[in-house]
Amino acid sequence: MDRNLYVAMSGAKQTLLAQASNSNNLANANTVGFRADLDQFRAMPVLGPGYPTRVYALVERPGVNFTHGALQPTGRDLDVAVKGDGWIAVQAKDGAEAYTRAGDLRISPEGLLQTSSGLPVLGNGGPIAIPDAEKLEIGSDGTISVIPVGQNSTTLAVIDRIKLVSPSADQLVKGNDGLLHLKGGGELDPSDNIGLVSGRLESSNVNAVEAMVNMIELARQFELQVKMMKTVDENSSTTAQMMRVA
Repeated sequence: MDRNLYVAMSGAKQTLLAQASNSNNLANANTVGFRADLDQFRAMPVLGPGYPTRVYALVERPGVNFTHGALQPTGRDLDVAVKGDGWIAVQAKDGAEAYTRAGDLRISPEGLLQTSSGLPVLGNGGPIAIPDAEKLEIGSDGTISVIPVGQNSTTLAVIDRIKLVSPSADQLVKGNDGLLHLKGGGELDPSDNIGLVSGRLESSNVNAVEAMVNMIELARQFELQVKMMKTVDENSSTTAQMMRVA
């Protein structure tokens, strides 16, 4: 009887974890460049001294959905979308190099090119600094050009180039910060095969309808596990009463 209770209890707990992951996907359905997390359930034996007679449920994140989101036109000079399977290199909060598809860029008061979440965008020599300029353009290869203040449109100066990388999916792991990192740490070399589309943004690849359906299914699974625990408890109480009568 305790086996049933343990399986139901672990199943309910893991279902709540899966629900949290699914809720995070749904909450980021409109986040630029977001990549949905994937989850799966499996049975795991309880290992230890003696014969493994107990099994518990386990939810795990086998990876990330790397499907591309739709490109949406914005007309804004600092909005860029990555073409193909590449990534924009940024500096994470811990100072390490990380990768994102979110191309809604901005210039900080200090003159640094950043993502909308405030992460510095990396160039040839680290974070990209933008001088005061009349106009800024981002080329298809990531090259950043500006028209200096007081100059005309014929004076176009190249100041840096956004670092674009092209790792394979199995090289990347998604961190708790929502960014993609190289497995085992380290940095990637820039790739000349990746380009940008200016004036567009890539939407999240989360399917909101599918996420809502998953939420309903997970809620029903949780209710089933709770009912199972109640049934086991009732059976245990009935058995105890029968033993007292005997």
